[in-house]
Amino acid sequence: MARDAKIMSAAYRQYRQDRDDRRRELERREAEVYRRLPRVEAIDRQLRGTAAKIVLAAFQEGGDPERALLELRSGNLALQRERAELLVGGGFPFDYLDGGPACPQCQDSGYLPDGAPCRCLSAYYTREQNRRLSKLLDLGSQSFDTFSLDWYSPQVWPEYGRSPLENMGMVREICREYARSFERRGGNLLFTGPPGLGKTFLSACIAREVSERGFSVVYDTAGHIFQQFESAKFGRENPYEEDPDREINRYLNCDLLIMDDLGTEMMTNFIPPMFYRTVNDRLLNQRHTVLSTNLTVEQLGQRYGAAALSRIQGEYQVLRFFGDDIRLLKRNRR
Repeated sequence: MARDAKIMSAAYRQYRQDRDDRRRELERREAEVYRRLPRVEAIDRQLRGTAAKIVLAAFQEGGDPERALLELRSGNLALQRERAELLVGGGFPFDYLDGGPACPQCQDSGYLPDGAPCRCLSAYYTREQNRRLSKLLDLGSQSFDTFSLDWYSPQVWPEYGRSPLENMGMVREICREYARSFERRGGNLLFTGPPGLGKTFLSACIAREVSERGFSVVYDTAGHIFQQFESAKFGRENPYEEDPDREINRYLNCDLLIMDDLGTEMMTNFIPPMFYRTVNDRLLNQRHTVLSTNLTVEQLGQRYGAAALSRIQGEYQVLRFFGDDIRLLKRNRR
């Protein structure tokens, strides 16, 4: 599973900040309780010393170490009961000073012994990734459950042999299954059709669900992606103030790349080979891609070349969008 280093760095900074905040809050609580209930502080000192005594008792020569261990544990439990009674009697919850690791698996380090990110840190990664995706996509309200078919006509379109309603019901379920089975199957999708039919909405649905399953997701427009390639290739000034090499690495190596508005970028001789490189490199490295365009498959071939068209026709599931422009329908109903 690929991880975006930039997002992971931001996630880990937030992870450490929250961990440090918890520690500072525990210190504040201890100072508050110890000031009002000095006996609790004395008990805590005794409890901290008990662990060392238990270890010594286990290795003590002569006598019965097992009996010593039982006595120490019994005394420990008695101190814990007294401590809880003091806290409750002083108006505090009995667990007010409990400050063990929030994650017992990694002990709040964020990483497991084998160096892999722990589940707790992975959750921070997902939140940070979704926060960034939400700047481009409406992840808050766009989901498969809120994707409405009410705007699609039930009248059959002869050129397609089905209605927009039937077609979009099928497309929605294909996208839902793609997101849910991403870890097992993955694959590549091509959304093609006029604007205003739900291509970006379904892209957001897929991005949201795949991201929440812990995979790295990059959503971007074709124009912005090709700008990064041009800046890296020719050393041109980058209007986005980004490191183009780092951005290209994200595009080529994330688990899922969603390239939107393909075909709307300003065309140059440089664009077709860069598009082919993106498609081909990701296929060779078994990375998965969703392309979204207003062009037909044939128009994509005319624009980006036969090699790119061959890769798309051989490796992508083509989902055709047709119907009335939903934006116009909503505007006319106001």
